[in-house]
Amino acid sequence: MHHDFIDRYSRLDSPVHSLNPRAKIAALFTLIIVCVITPPKEWWPFCIYAAVVVIIAAASRLPARYLLTRVLVVLPFILVVAIFVPFMHKGGPSFDLGLFHVSREGLIILWGVTVKALISVSCLILLSATTPFDDLMHGFERLRVPHFFTTAAAFMYRYIFVIIDEAERMGRARDSRNFHGRWLWQAGVVGRMAGTLFLRSQERAERVYDAMSSRGFDGTFPRWQDGKMMAADYVFIAMVAATAIAARLVVLWK
Repeated sequence: MHHDFIDRYSRLDSPVHSLNPRAKIAALFTLIIVCVITPPKEWWPFCIYAAVVVIIAAASRLPARYLLTRVLVVLPFILVVAIFVPFMHKGGPSFDLGLFHVSREGLIILWGVTVKALISVSCLILLSATTPFDDLMHGFERLRVPHFFTTAAAFMYRYIFVIIDEAERMGRARDSRNFHGRWLWQAGVVGRMAGTLFLRSQERAERVYDAMSSRGFDGTFPRWQDGKMMAADYVFIAMVAATAIAARLVVLWK
């Protein structure tokens, strides 16, 4: 089982990787919150937020292609949600495009939704790509995030790879029976495979839970080392948060 597409580069040696998970969570979520509450009519604060993200990405030494690929995967979903806003939003000056009228306010909303989503997603990608998943979950726990969310996420991370392996085995068994999937009426095979995969994953989940309960699992995962916050962690939080908040305050004072 060799699936590392979630945190493939989480154990690199870089200044960002060496930071405490709590510091990265606090700094990047502060940047996300400040970015989301910034009015879209002011474009220059978003340039500052994007510059902070780029600096963190450069300091993390992550491959640029790796980051861009994951950002571009999310972009179509953002556009599907927001692309119709300029045509539906009424009010203010508008532009006539034949059958459609594009409002200026709608274009501003489209810009705001797109840039806020891209910056927020980039922050989350940096957080997951520079922190091993177990350390990330323990960081959330130390920040008093309810155990329900961290435990559910930990189980999802651990067993999504098991489900992927099960799906690959079913795919190999299907292909060994000379299935090519070229015709529409063969789609039923894929549907039955999905149903079978769901039943198998449910049965395996029950077996795993019974096995863990018999070994005294109480809903928390043990951690052998718990890193303390260092001076570099506080400096990182202060620099990121101060830069984002300062840009937001300038907008309020204008």
